[in-house]
Amino acid sequence: MTIKKENLITREISEALSNKRLDIVLAETFPEYSRSRLKKWLENNLVSVNKRVINKPSHKIIFPAKLELSVPNENLTEDLPEQLDLNIVESTEGYVVINKSHGMVVHPGAGNKSGTLLNALLHEYPELKKLPRAGIVHRLDKDTSGLMVVARNEPAMQSLSEQISNRSIKRIYQAFTVGRIERSGKIEAPIGRHPKNRQKQAIIESGREAISHFKVIENFGSYSHLEVSLETGRTHQIRVHMNHLGFPLIGDPLYGRRRRFAKNTHQKLREIIESFPRQALHAAQLSFIDPTTSKEVSFQSKLPSDLVELRENLLNQA
Repeated sequence: MTIKKENLITREISEALSNKRLDIVLAETFPEYSRSRLKKWLENNLVSVNKRVINKPSHKIIFPAKLELSVPNENLTEDLPEQLDLNIVESTEGYVVINKSHGMVVHPGAGNKSGTLLNALLHEYPELKKLPRAGIVHRLDKDTSGLMVVARNEPAMQSLSEQISNRSIKRIYQAFTVGRIERSGKIEAPIGRHPKNRQKQAIIESGREAISHFKVIENFGSYSHLEVSLETGRTHQIRVHMNHLGFPLIGDPLYGRRRRFAKNTHQKLREIIESFPRQALHAAQLSFIDPTTSKEVSFQSKLPSDLVELRENLLNQA
């Protein structure tokens, strides 16, 4: 593997990672790379701590510390390109903003080797094979629709990844919940993998910090339309947080099973909600610093047709 000077990435660790294992610190500090790839690079002496090469995963890192990662010249994305429909909102030299449709998986995985956003991106932008995860720096659940930003080169990927890490990227969602929420609020509850169901996340003391803010847009009897902004970006965060409050998202197949309807719901509305095929969640606004111009850019996405129809049905039955 050849290393070029421009392939050296240097980052300072956060104080929260002090006294943790190097492999854990690496994964948290360079989230754009997979744990397996970071492990391989660590074993191949491509990781330095304060200018000293370390190759032991169990080595404890003490804050403050500066990590240096030497990224090899190799294709970092090995999945196959596919010609699929992509709703491209904006495309620049540094990034592309996608309005993802619900039903599209972001990354290939078990049971989803093709037909993903990553496959589509590789077809549309072949140069993304040189980037980890084809430039994808954050994700949306399969059945969540809305805006995502994808990096198109290494400097842009580093900038956008750092913006996610320091929480400067603004992500605002629209959600429809079971239950009437009377006032806006903040949810601060740590999220980790569910101890019994590995498909789910849960509120657990040992979980990672998770903070969501919600604002009531309108009520429909015993249902609510919310605007939810993320301060952190944990897996299933909005779905887990709203369910924790007792207001699961309408149509959520994983977290909303116990409370699909409010008690006084008419039969017709019950049938509509019962047949709604996904969690009622849409990534409606996205703002970040353009890695090339250093100016803030903002994008908005209107509610898709299925959520517009759901809102009308809730309004009519309220």
